[in-house]
Amino acid sequence: MQQFDAIWINANIATMTNNGKPYGIIENGVLAIKDGVIAFVGSRNALPEFDAMATPLHDAQGQWLLPGFIDCHTHLIYAGNRANEFEMRLNGASYQQIAAAGGGINATVAATRNASHEQLFGLAKDRLNTLLAQGVTTVEIKSGYGLDLTTEQKILEVAAELDKHHPATVIKTFLGAHALPAEFKGNADGYIDEVCQMLPKLLAKKLVDSVDVFCEGVGFSVSQCRKVFATAHALGLPVKAHAEQLSNLGGSSLVAEFGGLSADHVEFLDEAGVAKMAAAGTVAVLLPGAYYFLRETQLPPVSLLRQYKVPMAIATDLNPGTSPLCSIPLMLNMACTLFRLTPEEALLGVTRHAATALGLHDRGAIARGMRADFGCFNISQPAELCYQFGVNQLKQLIISGKPVRL
Repeated sequence: MQQFDAIWINANIATMTNNGKPYGIIENGVLAIKDGVIAFVGSRNALPEFDAMATPLHDAQGQWLLPGFIDCHTHLIYAGNRANEFEMRLNGASYQQIAAAGGGINATVAATRNASHEQLFGLAKDRLNTLLAQGVTTVEIKSGYGLDLTTEQKILEVAAELDKHHPATVIKTFLGAHALPAEFKGNADGYIDEVCQMLPKLLAKKLVDSVDVFCEGVGFSVSQCRKVFATAHALGLPVKAHAEQLSNLGGSSLVAEFGGLSADHVEFLDEAGVAKMAAAGTVAVLLPGAYYFLRETQLPPVSLLRQYKVPMAIATDLNPGTSPLCSIPLMLNMACTLFRLTPEEALLGVTRHAATALGLHDRGAIARGMRADFGCFNISQPAELCYQFGVNQLKQLIISGKPVRL
C-alpha cells in the first residue's frame, strides 16, 4: 500500500510536460505528494492503493493545477523609486536632462546604498509577497544597485534572508557589472577589475548562485563581460547576460560560448546568435514589461527562436527604472499580445523554461519526482491565465508539499 502525505482529486492538470497534449493536460486527474515531492500524477484509475483514512484528500472540483510560476529575471531589491523620472519623460525631458538632474540608475544606487538591511528587506518582502499571491514559487533576484562591495553584499544578504524566511525560493545573482558607478567614471576597465575581485569574496559568503552582466553599448563591452565570465567560470558559477536589448553587440553569443544559462531581452538578436544559443542550450528570456515601459519597437526574433527550438522564458524584469511592474499575469498577457507568443508558449515561459533559465531541474512541471510546487486556479482553461489580468484566480498554493497562506 502506497503512503502519501496528501492527494488532490477531480483536478484538471496542466503538467507542462511533453505528454503529447497541449499544456501536457491530464483531464480529471489526480496528484499525490510525499515528502514535499510529487509522488503520482495521472488518472484516478491508475492511482496506487493508499490508506484513505490516513491521507488528506483535496477535491479540486474541476479546477486547474499548474506548476508554481517562476520569475527568472528580477531586480527586486532596491530602495526609492523613479516615478519623478517617468513624469519628466512624459513632460518632454530627455535622458540626458534626467541624468543631469541626478536621475537614472545612479538615483537608485544612491538610495540603495543609503538604505539599511532592514529597510531593503521590508521593501523586497512586500514585492515578493505580491508575486507569491499570483502563484510565483521561485524568484531570481539580481544585485546591481550597489556597484560597490559593501552594497552589493548588502543586497545579496537581503536576498539570502528572503530565501531563508519566505515561502518562495530565491535564487541570488551577482550583477556587479550592471552600470558604471560615478566613482569609476571614465575607467570601465578598472571597475570590471573591481567586479572580478568582488565575486570570490561574495561567493565565499555563499551569496552567489549565478553571475550576470549588462553587455551593451551603455553598459559593458563583450571583452569586459568576457573577463567577468572567465572569473565566474573559474569559480564554477553559471553565467547569463542582459544582451541585445538596444543593439546587436554579441552578448548572447558570448553567453553561449560559456555554456551560459540565458540571454535576456534579446530584441536585437540575429540568426547567428540564435544558432549559437541553440547549440549551447541557452534559454532566451523575453521581458515584455521593459519593452512596453520603454515603448520599444524592435521585437525579439520569436520566429527564429521557434525555428531553432531555443526555449523562451518570460519574466517581469521588476526594477524601478525600466520595468516597475510586479505582475506575472501581466507579463503572460503582454508576451501574447506584444510578442505574439501562444498562451502555451507563455505559460511554458514562466514554468518549465523559466526553471531551465535558472539551471533548476526539480521544478517547472508537474511530474513524478518534481518538487510539489503548484497552484490551484479557478479557470476554465489554461489560456485564461494569459487572456486576462487584474482578477486573481489562484485559490490554493502549495510549495514543497505544504499549503501557503495567501
